[in-house]
Amino acid sequence: MKYKYESRMADTIRFLSADIVQKANSGHPGAPMGLADIVTILSKHLKHNPRDPKWLNRDRLVFSGGHASPLVYSLLYLWGYDLNLDDLKEFRQFGSKTPGHPELGHTDGVEITTGPLGQGVANAVGFSMASKYLANQLNRENANIIDHKVYCLCGDGDLQEGISYEACSLAGHHELNNLILIYDSNKITIEGETDIAWSENIRGRFQAQNWNVLEIDGHNFAEIDSAIEFAKTSSNKPTLIIANTIIGKGSVSLAGSHEAHGSPLGAKDISISKERAGLPNEAFYIPVDVLARFRTAIEIGELHQKSWNQLIRELPYIEQGGILEKFKNPDFNLNFPSFQVGSQIATRDSNHKIINLIAKSLPNFIGGSADLAPSNKTELVDMGDFPKGKNFHFGIREFSMGAINNGIATYGLLMPFSATFFVFSDYLKPAVRVASLSQIQQFFIWTHDSIGVGEDGPTHQPIEQLTQFRAIPNFYLFRPADANENSLSWKKALSLKKSPSGFVLSRQKLPVLDSGSDIINFDRGAYKIVDRENPQVVIMASGSEVSLSIETSKILEYKGISTRVVSVPCYDLFAEQNRDYINSILPKNSLKIAVELGRGFEWYRFADEVIGMNSFGASAPAERLFVEFGFTADQISKKIEGLL
Repeated sequence: MKYKYESRMADTIRFLSADIVQKANSGHPGAPMGLADIVTILSKHLKHNPRDPKWLNRDRLVFSGGHASPLVYSLLYLWGYDLNLDDLKEFRQFGSKTPGHPELGHTDGVEITTGPLGQGVANAVGFSMASKYLANQLNRENANIIDHKVYCLCGDGDLQEGISYEACSLAGHHELNNLILIYDSNKITIEGETDIAWSENIRGRFQAQNWNVLEIDGHNFAEIDSAIEFAKTSSNKPTLIIANTIIGKGSVSLAGSHEAHGSPLGAKDISISKERAGLPNEAFYIPVDVLARFRTAIEIGELHQKSWNQLIRELPYIEQGGILEKFKNPDFNLNFPSFQVGSQIATRDSNHKIINLIAKSLPNFIGGSADLAPSNKTELVDMGDFPKGKNFHFGIREFSMGAINNGIATYGLLMPFSATFFVFSDYLKPAVRVASLSQIQQFFIWTHDSIGVGEDGPTHQPIEQLTQFRAIPNFYLFRPADANENSLSWKKALSLKKSPSGFVLSRQKLPVLDSGSDIINFDRGAYKIVDRENPQVVIMASGSEVSLSIETSKILEYKGISTRVVSVPCYDLFAEQNRDYINSILPKNSLKIAVELGRGFEWYRFADEVIGMNSFGASAPAERLFVEFGFTADQISKKIEGLL
């Protein structure tokens, strides 16, 4: 019998997942139990090494439905990753290796943080795109350094989220033939059956997006095996496997019910269900022979990796200062461009020069825009297009762009950037949040940063976004006052290996400022760009409002009001400084004013008063808008005089 042991292996996964949830009295047993047969067969196909979770040429496995984490942890333990039974018993407990949803860097073997539905699908597309780009850089005829597969398990919720449409459309367009999406079609949601809100032709949708589509019984081992084998050999398209499953399969009372989705089965149900499956009524029971079969992943994985290592040793162009070494250890000692004081240049334009220098210097620096490269000024000149070149064209898919780049950055070796207008950062904010939570170094370039956008009007003028992104932990938002601050912002961001960064850049030209000697404190997030001892007034600002604040200070000084101007290119870095440094910048006895073309609520941490936007913008030339909304040096100086 070909699949003699698979049933016992699947039942072990099924009830180990149920026990994990039952012990925690919290979690989602239904999807893990329904997927147990699929992942049992997938275990035979997966190329990975539990002893080296970061091996470059491993297959990637993404669980887009992160709520099925009991399945993730069961598999990682059974395969031999750095988890033990006690870790499984501590599911959803503080400080355990087994949190409620899988988190990158927290548990060995977890490829990426998932839980917000749909993002995992885009992450998998990112893994595939990263592999295709690197294959074009590293592979040679008869020497496939990168030739692995990317698997993604998803559910109805993932495919209902719009991000999956965006990501899968791009995957089909680029014919990502190493991408295999397994859709757990159990036809159940939290509220009941899926047909209460969904009646889509999934086969037709994916065929229209240039995917191979297979449909199988997700509990038939032969069909699962055959489908995965077909998908692995696809030469021209990504593959969707629609696996019809029963949620909570194996439960005597809740199989097929939405009640199995997000609650423990209960001790009675588990006891009877285990008896019917021929297993003893023992929590966390794993038959010795079943564990031995799963643990063959270690030996098989080490053989795969040894063979790959041998291939590397036989290719001198790869290691020993060769191309792979340059990807692993790029030289960050860059000569960033400097710009002449007094010249005028929009920070989006200076950014164009900076990122092109970085891309020419670092082989792993790549990226693209959501169809706005000419406006964002993010084209990497003469560096080609994906899959062979460094320019990635994401189309008008902001959310999936951010999540795809999370996958690319997590893949290893690559440092991606993405770009759009700042107002459209709202579309990809959830991907920024996951990047920050996961300590993923990714670079978000956002241009057209204020009402300075002008005639396009309030739909295109960001007002609340600066405040929103400054509120995210472990995210560093740079809003440079001029071109030279822009260079310093990139230098700092490249050093933040465990944090994503955002660059908020102007459309309008800004003067290149004389930053003074205190610029040496740039990395502390704020420095004195116009200094006065014992100032009556301190004006804090970022971006275009720094030069405006300097002009304001001249008016106040003329009137005998001693004024210091503080440039705050990165509020997040400044907020991390000790009280001594903050007090040295912002003396206690001074009136502290923040000036910013946004809502600016966060400035009240430091400021006595915020001169900001209290409404949306309007459609008119930028200079008219600055007058109408009170952002001229005369208007601001009068407001400050009134406060004094």
